[in-house]
Amino acid sequence: MNEPARTMILSRLRAAVRGVLPVAPPEWNPPALPGGEARIERLQRLLEAVRTEVHRVPRTAWVESLKPILRQRGVRRLLYAPGTPLGRSLEAGWDDGAGDLPRRIPFERPMEDCKAMVFEVDAAVTSTAGAVADVGSLVLRPDAREPRSMSLVPPLHIAVLDSAAVFDSLGAIMRAQKWAAAMPANLVLVSGPSRTADIEMTLAFGVHGPKALVVLILVD
Repeated sequence: MNEPARTMILSRLRAAVRGVLPVAPPEWNPPALPGGEARIERLQRLLEAVRTEVHRVPRTAWVESLKPILRQRGVRRLLYAPGTPLGRSLEAGWDDGAGDLPRRIPFERPMEDCKAMVFEVDAAVTSTAGAVADVGSLVLRPDAREPRSMSLVPPLHIAVLDSAAVFDSLGAIMRAQKWAAAMPANLVLVSGPSRTADIEMTLAFGVHGPKALVVLILVD
């Protein structure tokens, strides 16, 4: 443990005994990026640097843009959340009679009843709360309708991101979406497919999560 960390821990312990916690250090605000397009470009560059497949697609036709991606990857079973705006858009734009499209698997039961199903699908498509450009991460706020297992278990995770919800930093999205008024019970930051390095520094994908990540950025 380095000396600054040790000093901070000891000061907090001493203050707790007195019933008073030390004042938090001033908030650090990273420099703002010049314009929304710059944020999107930085986010895309950082995601692609860690083997994420990024597509900018029309906001009103994202389902049509998704179909060739699923065909190319041979997805047969696609998990989605039917009670969400994203789920309703998927249902409205889907052709269940098309033999080359995967079967839609709705997540519509309690998690305890769906554990086996989550491990059997080929891919899952989820919404996002936004993204932070400075570190190249998606922000997911899972809930009962769209639990975090949808983004953590299937081998392919497809995340749908509104370009208007790309922010400079985590602090910026927290302020813009007023998290202080209603803190999320669960928060997932996704910066690419699951990556693990063993003791020999051999990088492996998909050991502890999705082996592949596809991001659809909705643009006008």
